[in-house]
Amino acid sequence: MATLVVPENVSYVDDARALQKACQGWGTDEKAIISILGHRNAAQRKQIRLAYSELFQEDLVKRLESELTGDFEKAVYRWVLDPEDRDAVLANVAIRKSGDYHVIVEIACVLSSEELLVVRRAYHARYRHSLEEDLAAHTTGDIRKVLVGLVTAFRILTTRSKAQLMATFNRYRDDHGSSITKDLLDEPADEFKTVLRTAIRCINDHKKYYEKILRNAIKKVGTDEDALTRVIVTRAEKDLNHIKEIYYKKNSVALDQAVAMDTSGDYKAFLLALLGKEE
Repeated sequence: MATLVVPENVSYVDDARALQKACQGWGTDEKAIISILGHRNAAQRKQIRLAYSELFQEDLVKRLESELTGDFEKAVYRWVLDPEDRDAVLANVAIRKSGDYHVIVEIACVLSSEELLVVRRAYHARYRHSLEEDLAAHTTGDIRKVLVGLVTAFRILTTRSKAQLMATFNRYRDDHGSSITKDLLDEPADEFKTVLRTAIRCINDHKKYYEKILRNAIKKVGTDEDALTRVIVTRAEKDLNHIKEIYYKKNSVALDQAVAMDTSGDYKAFLLALLGKEE
């Protein structure tokens, strides 16, 4: 269940004009930007971008990039993109960060095969290379095989459907008395096993996986804003309410309260809007 709160009636032209006004002059009206974009779904945001372009002959995404800064800018930028473009950007950033494979695994294993295909097309349109090509160029050995296999939508872990994999994981638990991820944790740590554990967790129960990402992001000495932003921005229109429930059960504190205590300023206000809570 989504946390995003969207008004019943939306005028894309009025929203575009209000956003243009918010970006005029010496100071940016961040509150106006949050009040609009923090309450519009993907289809509405797309129409606002189109209206803005027609009215002002300017790209709204680029204008917002130039007006905003820091974690707030990054969160708004990723939110205002179409979901497939956002995932393409996240994948490219992860590829360029050596060893940051979990984001690639999230995209490959949480999305349906159809959604993943759309992301791959968006990636190629944006970067003029295929996602598989870039992964192959930045990885080697078994890591390359499993990541390329995952993103090409062939799933054991790359030749089975999610339902088949779930049955396999349950059978493993029945036969061995423990989960496959626990047994992998008992093995010496290396990048390949980390990728496998992440893939299995995402396929097995991605909501629990995302709750743990949020928990670790907030509990770190110094918040992991990239991880916090990624989960909230990508799940706010899907199942973030369920993830919030899991978070509360695990941590005895509401996710929006934890976010409010760990962030500040416009970044905090924007994340809270996506979480369905206002300051």
